[in-house]
Amino acid sequence: MLGFGTLAKKVFGTPNDRRIKSARPLVERINALEPEFRALDDDGLKAKTAEFRDRLGKGEPLDALLPEAFANAREAARRALGLRPFDVQLMGGIFLHQGNIAEMKTGEGKTLMATLPVYLNALTGRGVHVVTVNDYLAKRDAEWMSKVYHALGMSVGVVVPGMQEPDKKVAYDADVTYATNNELGFDYLRDNMKSDLAQVLQRDHYFAIVDEVDSILIDEARTPLIISGPSQDRSELYVAVDKLIPELNETHYDLDEKQRSTTLTEEGNEYLEQRLHALGLLDAEASLYDPESTSLVHHVTQALRAHVLFKRDKDYIVRDGEIMLIDEFTGRMMQGRRLSEGLHQAIEAKEGVQIRPENVTLASVTFQNYFRLYDKLGGMTGTAATEADEFFEIYKLGVVEVPTNRPVIREDHDDQVYRTAREKYEAIVTEIRRAHEAGQPILVGTTSIEKSEMLSGLLKQANVPHNVLNARYHEQEARIIAEAGVPGAVTIATNMAGRGTDIQLGGNVEMHVIDALEADEDGADPAAIRERVEAEVAQRKQQALEAGGLYVLATERHESRRIDNQLRGRSGRQGDPGRTNFYLSLEDDLMRIFGSDRLDSMLGKLGMKEGEAIVHPWVNKALEKAQGKVEARNFDIRKNLLKFDDVMNDQRKAIFAQRREIMEASDLSEVVLDMRHQVIDDLVHEHIPPRAYADQWETDGLRTKIRETFGIDAPIPDWAEEEGVDDEQIRERLNRAADDLMREKLDRYGPETMRAIEKQVLLQTIDQNWREHLVTLEHLRSVVGFRGYAQRDPLNEYKSEAFQLFEGLLNRLRVEVSRMLAHVQVMTEAEQRAMIAEMQARAQAAQATQIETPVPEPGSAEEAPRREPALAMVGGAEAAAPGTATQGFAEGIDPGDEATWTRSGRNDPCPCGSGKKYKHCHGRF
Repeated sequence: MLGFGTLAKKVFGTPNDRRIKSARPLVERINALEPEFRALDDDGLKAKTAEFRDRLGKGEPLDALLPEAFANAREAARRALGLRPFDVQLMGGIFLHQGNIAEMKTGEGKTLMATLPVYLNALTGRGVHVVTVNDYLAKRDAEWMSKVYHALGMSVGVVVPGMQEPDKKVAYDADVTYATNNELGFDYLRDNMKSDLAQVLQRDHYFAIVDEVDSILIDEARTPLIISGPSQDRSELYVAVDKLIPELNETHYDLDEKQRSTTLTEEGNEYLEQRLHALGLLDAEASLYDPESTSLVHHVTQALRAHVLFKRDKDYIVRDGEIMLIDEFTGRMMQGRRLSEGLHQAIEAKEGVQIRPENVTLASVTFQNYFRLYDKLGGMTGTAATEADEFFEIYKLGVVEVPTNRPVIREDHDDQVYRTAREKYEAIVTEIRRAHEAGQPILVGTTSIEKSEMLSGLLKQANVPHNVLNARYHEQEARIIAEAGVPGAVTIATNMAGRGTDIQLGGNVEMHVIDALEADEDGADPAAIRERVEAEVAQRKQQALEAGGLYVLATERHESRRIDNQLRGRSGRQGDPGRTNFYLSLEDDLMRIFGSDRLDSMLGKLGMKEGEAIVHPWVNKALEKAQGKVEARNFDIRKNLLKFDDVMNDQRKAIFAQRREIMEASDLSEVVLDMRHQVIDDLVHEHIPPRAYADQWETDGLRTKIRETFGIDAPIPDWAEEEGVDDEQIRERLNRAADDLMREKLDRYGPETMRAIEKQVLLQTIDQNWREHLVTLEHLRSVVGFRGYAQRDPLNEYKSEAFQLFEGLLNRLRVEVSRMLAHVQVMTEAEQRAMIAEMQARAQAAQATQIETPVPEPGSAEEAPRREPALAMVGGAEAAAPGTATQGFAEGIDPGDEATWTRSGRNDPCPCGSGKKYKHCHGRF
C-alpha cells in the first residue's frame, strides 16, 4: 500500500518536477527566437547587447529580457566555440539566474551553461563574479568563455593570486570576472584595510555564480579566511614541547576520531608536568593547572594534536622544507594556507622543518559570511541534493536537479564488503587487472595520498601500467585526466571533486592535437593533423564503449556521500555506458569508527571464508545512514561556527561600512566634532554624576583628564565654585574651549590640510583598535565554551560580552581620535626653512671647532633639533596634505653638499632645503 507522501508525488510530481515543468515554457520561447538571432551578423549580436542595456536603463525588468538575452548568448556560443547549449543547459541557466543551485551531472556542460545567466545579469553594468575552486580553472574558464563574451561586446577579467593591484582593478571593473573563492575573500578583506577609495578593488557584490558550490560553500565553510601579521618567534618552545610527545603512550591521552579531538588524561598531565619541570620549561613551584601555565598547556595540546590527528601524506605533505596542507575534499595542495592557533607550527616542529612565527589576525571572514554579501547567488555542481537543507538554511539557496541531456545508463553496483583490508586490496588488484586486460578504462578512487601510493605499489607488483593523480602530481593533472578515458587506461585518484575536466572516452581531442602539433617536425597542415587525431580518438572511443565504458572503482567510502557521488558521476557522461563499484573492508576508517565490531563477529559466525565479500543493498543502506550521521555532525559544526561568526560579522560590517563612509567623505569635521563633544560629555558624566552635590564633584580628576586628552588646562575647580554653575554649563565651556583649539589649528594649517589629517587619524585609529578587538574576540571565543560547565549558554555569553567589547571599542575610538587631533601639529614651510637654517648653523659650528658632539641622553635639553610631531603620528608622509612636511633633517647634513645627504625616503623633504618632497625634487626620475 502506498503512503500518502508517495501517492501525492505520483499525482502532483515532486517539487523538483514542478520547477522543471515551470521552466519549459521559457525554454520554448528562447528556442522560438533562434532563427531571428541566427540571422544577425556578428555586429548585430553586439548591437543587441547595447539595446538590452538601453531597455534596462528605461526600467524594463531583467526577467523580461531573459528569453532574448539567452537566445543572443546561445548564438554567440555557437559561433565562437562551435557549441550550441542544449535545452537542459538553458534550463539550468534559468535556475541560476533565479538564485538557485543547478545540480547537473558531470559532463553536462556547466561551464558553458553559466555564460547565459552571467551575460543576462552583466547587462546591468554592476559586474558578475564567476567563482572557481582553483587558479587553473579560473584562468581556463575565463580564456575559454571570453570568446563568447567578446562576441557579445562584453569585457572579461580573471583574478588569481600574485597579480599586481592595477591588473586586479581592471579585472574587477570588467563586465564578467572569473576568480577563485580564496582570492575574492582576501581582496574583500584587503579592500577594507585600504585608506584611499581609489585603491579599492571590488566595486560591488551584485551576483556571483559559484562553481563546485558544495566544495566552496560547505566543505570549506569551516575554515575562515584570515589576513595576519607575524607575532613573536617561539620556535624553541615548539621544538622543546614536540620532543616530549613521542614519550607519551595511549594511557596519557584520550582520542576521539569521530570528533577529531584529543585530550590529556590525568596520568598524562602528571607525566608531562614532571618532564616540563625537569626540562626547565615549567617553574618548580608551578603546575599545569595554574592560570599562568595556559600558554604552555596550549603548546602541549597543539603538539599532541599534530602527532595524533594530523598524518603525513594524508592531511599534509612536506615539499621543499615546507608543510603543504592537503584539502581533504579535493586532494589538492592548499598553497599559502596555514593552520591557526599554533597548530601549523606544531606540525613544522614534528616534521623538523623551519618553524615560521605564529601570526596575529588583522582581518578575517568566513566564506559563509562573504558570499552572503551578494545581492544574488547561484551555484553549480554535480552533487548538492544531499546538502539541500544546509544550502537553504544558511544561504537561502534552493537546489534544482536539472535533467541530463541524454538518459544515464550507467550501472551502479552494490558495495562489496571484505573482513580485512588485505583481502579487499587483493580483490581490487584482481578486478583492475581484469578490466585493464579487457580494454576497459578504469578510474580508481582512494581517500588519501598514502593509500593511492600503496595501491600504486601493488599494481606495479602485478605489472599493471597506471597513472597516479594526487597532490604530489598536481602539475600533470590535466594530462592524466585527458588520458584516463583511453581503452585499458588505469588512473588512481585521491579525489575527483572540482577537477574541472571531463574524462572523455577515447581521450581528449584537444590535448592530443596539441601533442601532435608539438611533435610534428615536417610542418604538416594543422587541419590534417586534427582530422587524423579525431579519427584516432573516435576509434579508441568505440573500443572503450564496447568494453563497457568508464569503470569507476572506489577503494573506500568517504565520510560524505557527496564525495562518493562526485567520483561515481565521472562515469556515464552524456549517455555513455559505464559502471561503478565500491570495495570496502571492516578495517576502513568509516566502518571502524561506526561500529564494525558487531558486523565482524556476525560475519565470523556466518562462516565467511577468506577473500569472500558480503554484497547486499542492506549494507548500502547502513553505510548511507552512517554517512548521514557524519554529515549531520559536520553541519552542526558549521552551523555553530556561523552562529559565533555572525556575532563578529555584524560588528565587521559596521566597522567596514564606517571606513567606507570615511573614505568617501570629503569633509569629516562634523564627525570629529560629534566625537569630541561625546568624549567631553562622557568625562563630565564620569566626574560629575547626575544629581550629585557640588562637594561630591571630582573637579581635579576632570581637569587632569581634559588636560591629558585635549591639552587644555581648564580651571574647572574655579568654575565649580561659581554661584549657580551646574554640570551642563561646565560641559558647554569645555566644548567651547575644545572647539576654539581646533579652530586655531584650522586657521593655522588651512582646511585642506586639516581635512586630510582628520581622515587619516580616523582610519588609522579604527584599524588599530579593530585589530586589537579581533584578538580579544579570539581569546574570548577560545574560553567561552567553559561557561557551559556553569549551566550558561556559551553563545549567549559570547554575544553579550562581544557587544560590551564593541561598545568599549567605539568609546576608545572617540577618545583616541579626539586626543590625536587635539595634539597633532603640522610643520609649515616657514618653520621647516627655519629648522633647516638652524641645522646648517649647527653643522658649520661643529665643522669649525672639529669637536665631536656627544650623544645627548634621551629627553635631555641637548636632544634635538626639536621638531613638531607633524603627521608622522598619523601615518607618516603618505598622510601629509600638499605643502606640508612630516620629517626634519639629521644633524651633519649640508643642504648644499649632496655628499653629506643620507638616503631619503620618496616622501621625505628634500635635503636641499627646497621645501619640496624628495621625489619631486632631487629624487625625481
